Amino acid sequence: MIAPDVVLAADDLAGFGKDALWVVLLKAVLIFVILVLLTLFNIWFERKVVARMQHRIGPKVNGPFGLLQSLADGMKLALKEDIIPTAADKVVFVLAPVVSVVPAFLAFAVIPFGPEVRIPFTDTRTPLQLTDMPVGVLFILAISSIGIYGIVLGGWSSGSTYSLLGGLRSSAQMISYEVAMGLALVAVFLYSGSLSTSGIVAAQDRMWFGLNLFPSFVIYVIAMVGETNRAPFDLPEAEGELVGGFHTEYSSLKFALFFLAEYVNMVTVSALATTLFLGGWRAPWGISQINDGMFNTGYWPFLWFIAKVMVFIFFFIWLRGTLPRLRYDQFMKFGWKFLIPVSLVWIVFVAAIRLVSLEGGLNRSYLLVALAVVIVICGVLFFLGEKEEPQPAASGAVDATDESGEFDAFAGGYPVPPVGAALQTTPRRPASALDTDRQPDLQPAQSGERD
Repeated sequence: MIAPDVVLAADDLAGFGKDALWVVLLKAVLIFVILVLLTLFNIWFERKVVARMQHRIGPKVNGPFGLLQSLADGMKLALKEDIIPTAADKVVFVLAPVVSVVPAFLAFAVIPFGPEVRIPFTDTRTPLQLTDMPVGVLFILAISSIGIYGIVLGGWSSGSTYSLLGGLRSSAQMISYEVAMGLALVAVFLYSGSLSTSGIVAAQDRMWFGLNLFPSFVIYVIAMVGETNRAPFDLPEAEGELVGGFHTEYSSLKFALFFLAEYVNMVTVSALATTLFLGGWRAPWGISQINDGMFNTGYWPFLWFIAKVMVFIFFFIWLRGTLPRLRYDQFMKFGWKFLIPVSLVWIVFVAAIRLVSLEGGLNRSYLLVALAVVIVICGVLFFLGEKEEPQPAASGAVDATDESGEFDAFAGGYPVPPVGAALQTTPRRPASALDTDRQPDLQPAQSGERD
């Protein structure tokens, strides 16, 4: 059993808002330092893991095992020339990276890193969480949505077509995958009975929600990859289509801020997934029962929390090194036609099962069988796909075949023949007298005479 004095009750927020000012400042500074250090480590970690997947070495020069390579790259970016395009809206162009990176840090204000602990060298006890509120999860979703404005404004203010298209793609991804992400969290709210992050962690003392709410967990993981614009969903940064995307015109420190925002957002969504589905700071099952829950007290929970977050970071890197980038229409179709309908159906079943569990009166096995049937039907419809209708021939189209049945590549104005067709060539025009006069050195060779 876990000591009751180290676990916050589901709706008990009395432990927050009573810290001294120096404790609040200390927590804020520590969160900032942890996120910056995690960003530097994750960049190195990503390069090392992808290098190992591709049978390369990766960073190994700067620092032990190349650990200081990320710091060297950050300093290089900060010292580069800062260029602002002539056609850019300068005020918005400068503020866009700030708008993108600040919400990424603010979201960690309500993430619980652990239970109540004693600050070393003092007698002060405080929760390992900056603050909490009755709608803490909604606060994280709202703050994360604001960060997309930085990407959209950055693409719009650059004065570049490619940057604008990248920003518009990011806004479209946010609209579609934010819906699926929010719907995936509804099941967690139903089972925990709370919207505060500390309350949701406390509700997972016996079983993690990632097990009994596994479909919601899968939907959230897919949506968080699309929300952070990471491969294979990095459509706003598609180099082959948009030359780099929304940050094409950015350089120096402003580009580094966009880079920082992306990696901090990875940690943010990973921390939220850990909090909502993997028990938060609680030790894994089996370890939690050792010595009356000693590994769920003190600063041990902080280590479990970081370990779970790093598992998600490795998942991000694994996807980048494994899967190719999706086509944009496939990506949007997957969000609107699959994730959102499945999320709605799953919420209905979760609400029904929750009602039966609380009030009784119906066998839960019937609901589970019905859910299995619906999942099978949705899977079959998804993999069958839609039958593409043949495109009608355009009015006034020219037949590209002549009377002999051969293909004319230039009929109808198409200069490139289809695959497998031979291109008909026209004979070269004989050199005119004017050409001969202009090229006297070629005349003997053309007439066959020799000196």
